[in-house]
Amino acid sequence: MPENMRSRLLKAKNKENSLINRLKRFCRYWWIRLVRLQGHPIEIARGLAVGVFSGAFPWMGLQIIIAIFLAFCVRGNKIAAAAATWVSNPFTYIPLFLFNYKLGELFLGQGNQAIDSRIFASNQSWAENWGSLSGKFLLTLFFGSLITGLLASTITYFVSYRLLSQWHHRRQTRRKR
Repeated sequence: MPENMRSRLLKAKNKENSLINRLKRFCRYWWIRLVRLQGHPIEIARGLAVGVFSGAFPWMGLQIIIAIFLAFCVRGNKIAAAAATWVSNPFTYIPLFLFNYKLGELFLGQGNQAIDSRIFASNQSWAENWGSLSGKFLLTLFFGSLITGLLASTITYFVSYRLLSQWHHRRQTRRKR
């Protein structure tokens, strides 16, 4: 094989396996899986919204169960709900929960009271100190998670409903031809 041809093949192969192309293929694969779910676009959008809502909270291990329960309550797609909880995954846990904590801190107006050194200066036992510390910390984190979850799920619902409706409409018009 001539050297010129070999170098062109290698360049083409490298472009094909680049990180951006792999990410595009991955996203396209999951988009196709999502739009092929059985059900009306509104059901799928509801499922995605409750999944994102559940994924905003720090109850790792229970997110999928809670999302499926919420999808059942709002008549959403359970598979879409379970898949959408992966908005919080091992790569996004720390940034997401740090953001949620800071947001809760901002809205509750606590400053840095959740972790206050005066808690440990009191005459309480070690367990009581950590109990009051974790209670304030968790309240702040959950309040921030609630705000993030409500905003993200609302946006997810409207955007996904619109995209899925358009896709289903285009698919039906193609079938009629």
